[in-house]
Amino acid sequence: MELLTTLVDKGLRGQSPTRQEALAVLATSDDELLDVVAAAGKVRRKWFGRRVKLNYLVNLKSGLCPEDCSYCSQRLGSKAEILAYSWLKPHEAAAAAEAGTEGGAKRVCLVASGRGPTDRDVERVVGTIEAIKERSPDVEICACLGLLSERQAARLREAGVHAYNHNLNTSEGEYGKICTTHGFADRVDTVLRSRGAGMSACSGLIAGMGESDADLVDVVLTLRELDVDSVPVNFLIPFQGTPLSQTWELTPQRCLRILAMVRFVCPDVEVRLAGGREIHLRGLQPLALHIVNSIFLGDYLTSEGQPGSADLEMIKDAGFVVEEPGSATLPEHRGAASPAQPERRGDAPAAGPARTDLVALRRRGAGTDLAPNA
Repeated sequence: MELLTTLVDKGLRGQSPTRQEALAVLATSDDELLDVVAAAGKVRRKWFGRRVKLNYLVNLKSGLCPEDCSYCSQRLGSKAEILAYSWLKPHEAAAAAEAGTEGGAKRVCLVASGRGPTDRDVERVVGTIEAIKERSPDVEICACLGLLSERQAARLREAGVHAYNHNLNTSEGEYGKICTTHGFADRVDTVLRSRGAGMSACSGLIAGMGESDADLVDVVLTLRELDVDSVPVNFLIPFQGTPLSQTWELTPQRCLRILAMVRFVCPDVEVRLAGGREIHLRGLQPLALHIVNSIFLGDYLTSEGQPGSADLEMIKDAGFVVEEPGSATLPEHRGAASPAQPERRGDAPAAGPARTDLVALRRRGAGTDLAPNA
């Protein structure tokens, strides 16, 4: 296909497609799907080789959120049957994080529900970071706490937060349909504030909420304009008890096309396969590794993923390797090196086998005294 030749040529040069070209990727047929995946794979290998970065979620505070985001099981008025709890103690969060890092996770994402943190909440997180760093000094820390002030962003960076996650989720034109308690501009402002404070900007989307192809392309083009370093791609998990509980629009093939479009628009950026991959991609998950270069290991915020040991086996069986702690994820021209760590090159796997026994502890705390997602 001439389209794919053009997209590969642009991607290998680090350039984005036009809006029409991005839309054309989403319009390709199932008969063309493997060609689309192969083309996106060429771009992925150019910038990231065969490395897969592992990320691990620690849910510091679950539920009890005053915002009304339609997709979220923690939203105001949600009747979803999830565990709700206030802030984990630092040692509890550190134990949960260690389970992930011992399983091979390079980055730990500290997440708390709510509109945004108070200054006191930020100091709680600072204490948690200190506890995590005592056990896992080389781990990257990503925080996801909601809307931030400039002062709070600066404090988090001072405390050693490497990245800040705040997803745009959908296009500006569609945003008012999924949330009324804050706006698209509020989210953009937080992405800009995190970058302004010196943190790596992590922002992505949720597909399958009733949006059009144009909405998907528009949000990804906005992320490219914001120059984010990582783009998590989530697929809607239609939780019972939320307004989108009956919204099932995705097929495995459409998910792969969406991932490929994101890769073409963001060729040299970390593209992360995130929530909903197991239920929507199902048996095609290994194909997605030829497009993305990053995944979450194990569980998500309020839902279970597949066991961490299965994630590690999938990566190995598909011919990929786990990215080493302390190595550079992004290409050199994007400021690749992790903070305070020497840059390493190549696709060699991390030294020593991943501790799949510790990863198994993460299964929503089943049979342990660890918190959900630990």
